[in-house]
Amino acid sequence: MRISDVLRVKGARVITVTPDTTVRRLLAVLAEHGIGAVVVSGDGTSVDGIASERDIVRAFAKRGAAAMSAPVTDICTADVHTVTPQTSLEDVARMMTERRVRHAPVVADSGLCGIVSIGDVVKSRIDELETERAALTDYITGTR
Repeated sequence: MRISDVLRVKGARVITVTPDTTVRRLLAVLAEHGIGAVVVSGDGTSVDGIASERDIVRAFAKRGAAAMSAPVTDICTADVHTVTPQTSLEDVARMMTERRVRHAPVVADSGLCGIVSIGDVVKSRIDELETERAALTDYITGTR
């Protein structure tokens, strides 16, 4: 299974914020959309960074309430690990585990084309395993 399969089911919509967005506004965007991270992009297609709930918590621990008025570029992760639509689900799971990231923007030639979370990866893998189990059960019991 590839990331393109995940995006086909999930959709390719990506919530982005501009680099000058404040952390206060970032919190509102995350809450409004019920998501854990956004891509920081000056033009909506490039990946300039990623800002997650984890980044916000670290900023609060370091700066306190003053972090609320800081631009998102002060707290976001600039070294973003991206994937392509052709990346296998196994490779994404491995990358997320090894690098301890929970979100990976999906990029293609034209730029940003989706985002996957560790939850998306786990759900897809569970669905895949359930399909395999059902096929094996049908084969063993001869119900096909």
